[in-house]
Amino acid sequence: MPEALKPYREEELISLRGDNVLRKLKEQDRVYGYEFYNDLGDPDKGKEYERPVLGGSYEYPYPRRGRTGRKPTKKDPKIERRIPLLLSTQIYVPRDERFGHLKMSDFYAYALKALGQAMVPTLKTKFNKTASFESFKDTFELYKGGIKLPKSKQLEKLRKKIHSELLKELLQTDEAELLRLPLPEVLQADEFAWRTDEEFAREMLAGLNPVVIRRLEEFPPTSKLDPNVYGNQNSTIKAEQIEKYMELISGVRLSAIEALERNRLFILDHHDTFMPWLPKLNSLDPENMFIYATRTILFLNDDSTLWPLAIELSWPHHDGLQHGAMSQVYLPASEGVEGSIWQLAKAYVAVNDSGYHQLISHWLNTHAVIEPFVIATNRQLSVTHPIHKLLSPHYRDTMNINALARQTLINAAGIFESTVFPGKYALEMSSAIYRNWKLTEQGLPDDLLKRGVAVKDQSCDHNLRLLIEDYPYAVDGLAIWSAIESWVNDYCSIYYPNDSLIQTDTELQAWWKEIRDVGHGDLKNEKWWPDMHKSEELTKTCTTIIWVASALHAAVNFGQYSYAGYLPNRPTISRQRMPEVGTKEYDELTMDPEKVFLKTITSKLQTILGISLIEILSRHSSDEVYLGQRDTKEWTSDERALRAFEQFKNRLEGIEKNIVEMNNDKKLKNRRGPVQMPYMLLYPNTSDESHEGGLSVRGIPNSVSI
Repeated sequence: MPEALKPYREEELISLRGDNVLRKLKEQDRVYGYEFYNDLGDPDKGKEYERPVLGGSYEYPYPRRGRTGRKPTKKDPKIERRIPLLLSTQIYVPRDERFGHLKMSDFYAYALKALGQAMVPTLKTKFNKTASFESFKDTFELYKGGIKLPKSKQLEKLRKKIHSELLKELLQTDEAELLRLPLPEVLQADEFAWRTDEEFAREMLAGLNPVVIRRLEEFPPTSKLDPNVYGNQNSTIKAEQIEKYMELISGVRLSAIEALERNRLFILDHHDTFMPWLPKLNSLDPENMFIYATRTILFLNDDSTLWPLAIELSWPHHDGLQHGAMSQVYLPASEGVEGSIWQLAKAYVAVNDSGYHQLISHWLNTHAVIEPFVIATNRQLSVTHPIHKLLSPHYRDTMNINALARQTLINAAGIFESTVFPGKYALEMSSAIYRNWKLTEQGLPDDLLKRGVAVKDQSCDHNLRLLIEDYPYAVDGLAIWSAIESWVNDYCSIYYPNDSLIQTDTELQAWWKEIRDVGHGDLKNEKWWPDMHKSEELTKTCTTIIWVASALHAAVNFGQYSYAGYLPNRPTISRQRMPEVGTKEYDELTMDPEKVFLKTITSKLQTILGISLIEILSRHSSDEVYLGQRDTKEWTSDERALRAFEQFKNRLEGIEKNIVEMNNDKKLKNRRGPVQMPYMLLYPNTSDESHEGGLSVRGIPNSVSI
């Protein structure tokens, strides 16, 4: 940078920070400031709309979001006043972060508004709050002829006002309003394959939430909850309960301890996450909701498939949480009432997993944690800075989509609270989880090692050996991670050939200090933060940021409609307890298991709202920019960087070919599973030049853009 230009560079950064701009920010402003999550509630509307401020306190730690400068509410000066729902597209984000014209005119803003503003009251006139589907045949009708709704003046007004081809596709008019729902991929090959135990387990490796399953390290499983507060929360699963099923699956007689020592036992454990919250959650709507905390033990077979051995459903002791947990263990069965109960047990597990997926794996661990990096990069790194050039594509549209989410999805009484079981406690719960968040554990290799599903092995690719060899998310993810890591190493070595250049780069050091002390300021005193003095620290950090914003988000987002577009496969709420022998519910289960299953999970109204939303969130924008691509060829004039980027793209194209080959390899059973859905969520899509967008699991966008 020529000396004569350096003052202008600093002047622009001061302007971008806008620290002295205390007014309400307007559309034309280009100011990047920080704020707490103090805009989720609306106390002026009543007590039921009150929500705590997230961030800035030990009780409610949280990443920072972008500042808007709006005035406080009348009732609570700590809460920022919300804007009317119909003005959602006018919520402030810096003008450089706003959706492009094509995307803004697409359905992301408009269809979301139509669903939230017009469909909810319309649907409520057709379905009461507790109405259930009567049979699986009834659920399939959603996708065959569409959903006819009563005439709605609101929808007609929106249709005339909004010129959007996607909205016209979603909402057609004949004699009544019609909501069209495409057939989810999970049903396309076989309408009932999702109910198999193999598919139930496979989706923990290749489904919507493949980031939670871990190796079981002790049997029976123990809890990390403080026994002085929560009593005995350890598992009640017994060795003899799982050993006979292990022998049936593997043909080998193993004790539970032998299976443990041979790395054959795995667990999907949501017990400690939800148990502390169950008294509050189950009091939200005691007549229509009952949530368990679940543990699922699984056995790894020789062909790398997983099979469930036992499911434990737990709830707080009737005398209070301090007295520990009440638990019931359920074992696999395929026939009779025992088979029906086993299907219900799997549904309760899926409810836990759905809530954790949306709340933690998706919202917190991608959307929320990335926004402070977007803000700090624009406040502290000049647009000419090499790290700004490296990272800026991975921030595209993130602030805008997060602002819309706060406005219509995760706000008090928003669609998320209305359709997923944590309800009003959803974001409060994510705050409790964020307290243990560590940037240094967000990279894929570190995550796999932490969960015990991989071990260090210098003789293997990526220096890791997967204990589940056919783990599609991990296999494809490690290839993507390695490609990103190589690209970042090649790029950073051009500008930082030695560590002293990192240490003396004032913009870089200010950027890192602000991320740690402000953007993620509630965790600033944690010892795990890198010092940012060495090239390894810089490249690992940048690789992790790119991984989270691109591949991790793609893996947990774009399969939503394919798997959860059929909500019985991924129910979001359980509405009643497991039927017990001697009750009328148990008798009904023996007579009509389909009806009881559907009466237990998400209601008809919540189902339609939920799947209409995830159809929108699962779509790729028609102007999407994918990993290995840039939105302009003039992003740099440095030939060295351009050559390194071309090598990155070539690596990604090679990964695409390998993914197709693996998906066609019948020995790799987890790549398709009983539902015959090839795993494409980490398929980069760099070689497809058309990129028409739409409802597709293919493609890794550069950023958290939806």
